[in-house]
Amino acid sequence: MNKDFFKHHKIIDNFRGEVNKISFEANYSAATEHLNKTEKFLLKMELKRLSSVCTRAIDLRGLVNGECQLFDFQGQTHFLDDVAIAAFKENVAIYGDYTFGVYEAVKDAKNSFRNIYQNEQSTPSTIESRSKKSGMEKLQYPAKLHVLENYPNRVEERMNFAIPITLTIVNKQPILTTSIDLSVKGIKFKLINEMALFKGDQLTIAFTGLEQEFQFSKDSSFYFEVQNVLRDSGTQIIGCRRIDIPENDGFQRFLVGYIQGNKRRYKINLDNSLAALQARSLEQYALVKLNELVIFMHSADGDVNKSLPRYALTTKNNQKIYQYWRDEKKRSALHYLITADRLKRLHVLESQGKSLLVFSFIHQHKGHKFFYTVDEEQLKHDNAFFTQFLAFAASKSTFAITALASHTVDSDQAYSPFTLSTAMTKQQNYLNPPLTDEVNDIVAHLPFAITAIDITSSCEISDYQVLGYAGIDLERLKSFGHKYDENESRVDEITLDYGHQRQEVRFKYQTPTIIECNALNWSGLSADFSVSGLKVDLENPAALSKGDIVNLTFPKLQKITSAFDLKQLPYKIMRISQDKKVVNLRVSVKEHQHIGRSFFKLLIDKNKNKLTPDEYAMLTPGLSDALRTLYAVNMAIPTAMVQSSGSRYKVETLVAGQHSYQSHKNLLSAMLRLSDRHGYYNLYPLLGNLKVSNLIDQHMKKLVASDSAVSELIYIAINTSITDIDKSVTIKQESELNTPQMRNFFIKKSLKQGDFYSLQLKLSRTDEAHMEHLNPELAYIGSYAIHRGKQLEQDIYSVAGVVQLIDVTQETLLRHTLNTEYN
Repeated sequence: MNKDFFKHHKIIDNFRGEVNKISFEANYSAATEHLNKTEKFLLKMELKRLSSVCTRAIDLRGLVNGECQLFDFQGQTHFLDDVAIAAFKENVAIYGDYTFGVYEAVKDAKNSFRNIYQNEQSTPSTIESRSKKSGMEKLQYPAKLHVLENYPNRVEERMNFAIPITLTIVNKQPILTTSIDLSVKGIKFKLINEMALFKGDQLTIAFTGLEQEFQFSKDSSFYFEVQNVLRDSGTQIIGCRRIDIPENDGFQRFLVGYIQGNKRRYKINLDNSLAALQARSLEQYALVKLNELVIFMHSADGDVNKSLPRYALTTKNNQKIYQYWRDEKKRSALHYLITADRLKRLHVLESQGKSLLVFSFIHQHKGHKFFYTVDEEQLKHDNAFFTQFLAFAASKSTFAITALASHTVDSDQAYSPFTLSTAMTKQQNYLNPPLTDEVNDIVAHLPFAITAIDITSSCEISDYQVLGYAGIDLERLKSFGHKYDENESRVDEITLDYGHQRQEVRFKYQTPTIIECNALNWSGLSADFSVSGLKVDLENPAALSKGDIVNLTFPKLQKITSAFDLKQLPYKIMRISQDKKVVNLRVSVKEHQHIGRSFFKLLIDKNKNKLTPDEYAMLTPGLSDALRTLYAVNMAIPTAMVQSSGSRYKVETLVAGQHSYQSHKNLLSAMLRLSDRHGYYNLYPLLGNLKVSNLIDQHMKKLVASDSAVSELIYIAINTSITDIDKSVTIKQESELNTPQMRNFFIKKSLKQGDFYSLQLKLSRTDEAHMEHLNPELAYIGSYAIHRGKQLEQDIYSVAGVVQLIDVTQETLLRHTLNTEYN
C-alpha cells in the first residue's frame, strides 16, 4: 500500500475485491463522503490499481524469516514460505484473481526481515499493548531443530534462471516447459500434470530460450539423465545431469561464461550454503561444550565385540569424567568402564535407544587405584545384592553413575566439505582439506563410538545411601573389582577445538643441519621441526629461492639411529628470509615414503607423554577434524542454543545429529506433539516453569566462557488425557521435591496419568565463534545476498550459551523402583 493512503487503510481493507461489483459506486460514495473530491478520486484510483491483474513473479528467498518453496499459481512460479502462501491464497480469494493487492499483501509479510526490524524498534507503549494479549501465546515456546550432517558439496554453481525448454522422452511427443535453475552440466525444471519421470530416466532437452544467445546447430538437443524428482500435488520438480558430453563442447564453454557473467543478475541458488552455514555455526558452539565423553572404539580384526577404547574427545565440561577413569600413573582406565560384556549389552540397547547405567567407586590401596563397577544388567536377577552394592558404593566419596550409549559410525561421514568448494580459494580450502589416506585408514578401524556421561547428583547419592548395605557379602563385592593391570591401555586424548591454524604442530629443537643444492652446501641449526617440515637458521646466506628442491643431512641425529638413513633427504623450500639465512622447508615426496617424515614421526611418538593433547592430535593432520565430524552427525543429546536478545536471552534453536537415534517416546518427540506449528518444537516443558526460565537468565549473567557447566535437574509430567498445555504439563525443580517421599509421589502420579521425564540441564557460556572456519561460506553468501549474509552473521554472534538436555529418566525410574521396594 502506498504510504500516502495509509491513513485510509480501513477503507481500502473494506473495499478489497469490491471494485468490479455493481454496488461499489454507491457503497464507496457513502464510505468517503467525509473526504474532498481530490482525495476521493485518488483513493478510487488506488483501489482500482490494487484490483488490476498482476503478472509479476514473487521471490521471497532471503527476504523472510522462513523456508521458501516453489509455489505455482495459474502456470506462474513464485518462491514463498508458508506464511506467504497462506497470505497469497487468502487475498486471491478476496480479489478473485492475482492482482497488485495480492502482490503487495504477500510482499508485506509479517515475517519479512523489514517488518521484523521495524517491530524491534517498536515503542514501549506498543510492547505493553502486546503483553496484554491472550495468555495462549505463553503456552508456545517454538524452537527449530537444526540437524548436523555432512553438508553435500555442489560441484557447480546453480543460477536461478527461467527459460523455455523443449524436452523429449524416447518415443514420446515433445513437451514445452520452463527451467527453474541452470548449471554447466545440470538443469532443474517443472512439469505440471504431465507424464511421470523417475530417477535414471533419460531424455533430450533443446534450449529454445537461449537461441538468441548461442548459435545452435540444426536439431541441437542434449542428452540428460534424471537425478532426483520432487512431487507435490500434480507438480514435478525434476533435476537432471547432462550425459554423453563430447570433448571440447562449445555449448558447455558457452554456459561457463554465461553463468559467470549473469549470476549476479539472476542470483545464485544459495539454499544449500545457507542451511549448511547455519548448522555448521551451531555445531561449533555445541561440540566444544559437550558434557559427554566421546570414546572411539578401535577394532583391529573387524570383531566389534573385541574393540578397545582408542581415542577420547575431551572438552572443559567432560574433563572431570576423563580424569576419573585414569589410574594413579595417569594411564587410561576406560577399559574397566567399557568391558567386552558391556559392549555386547550396549549393541543390543543401541537399537532400543537406551543407555546402560554403570555404578562405580574407586578404592585406593598402597598408592594404587582399584576400580569397582556394576551395571544395571549384571545383577538384574539378584536385586538384593544389587541394592546393597549401590548403598555401599554411594557411601564412598568416589561414587559415580555413568550412562553409556553406543553409536555406530560410518567412515564415509568423517568429512564435511565446504558447500560449493569449487568456488573457494586455495587459502580457504586449506581450512577444510579432504581427509588424507592415513586418516581414512584410522577411521576405517573405528566402527562405533561410546558416549559416557556422569549423571551423579546429590539427591541420587542420598537416595541410594538409605537403601542400606548391612550384611553385604564382602567376598562377592571384591569380585566386581577389576584386577590391577600393569599393561598400559593406550587411549589418546584429543581436545575438541576449532582453533588450529597449522596442519602440524612444531617443536623447538636444535640439531646441526647441512643443506645441499647444486654441489653447494650451507651449515646451520634447526630452530623447530614438525613431522613434515622444519625451519633452519643458517650460518651464512644461501643462494636459494622459494620452490628449490634441496637435500638435507642431519649428522648428529644420524649418530643416534641406524634404522634410518638421514643423509641427502629431499626437502622443498617453502619460504626464505630476506637476508637468505632463515629457511622454511617441507618434505618433498615423489614416489616413496619420505624417510625424514618417518623418523620425525617416530621421534615425536616416543615422546608423546611430553606433549599436550592438542599437540598430539596434530601429529596426524585431519584426525581431530574427522573424529569431531563423525560424532557431530551422530550426536544424540539435543542442545538448546541460548541467544542474546537485547538485555535478555531467548531459546529458539535446537541442535542434534542427523544419524542419532531419536525415539518416539523421548522428550523431544513430546515437545513436537505439543507444538501448534508444523516442524517446530514447543519448549514449554523446559521454559514453562518461570523459576527454571529465570534460572537460565541468572546463570547466563554470572557465567564466563572458561567456567564448567552448571547443572539443574528438573522433573516433567505430561498428562496425555488433557489437551490444554498448561494443565497437562507440570514442571518441578529438584529443589521443589526435596524428600524421597515427595519425589516418589510425583513420579508415581505422573506415570499413572501419562508420561514422566527427568531432565538434567547442563548450561555453559559459549566462547566466540571461530569465524575463520565460517567466513568462506559466509563471504560467498554475502557476495550474492548481502542481507542474508548479514542476518546469518548476526545470528552467529548472538549465541551466548548452550543448554544440553540430558535425559536421565532411565536412572530416575530405576531409583524410584528400588526405593519403592525398600519402603
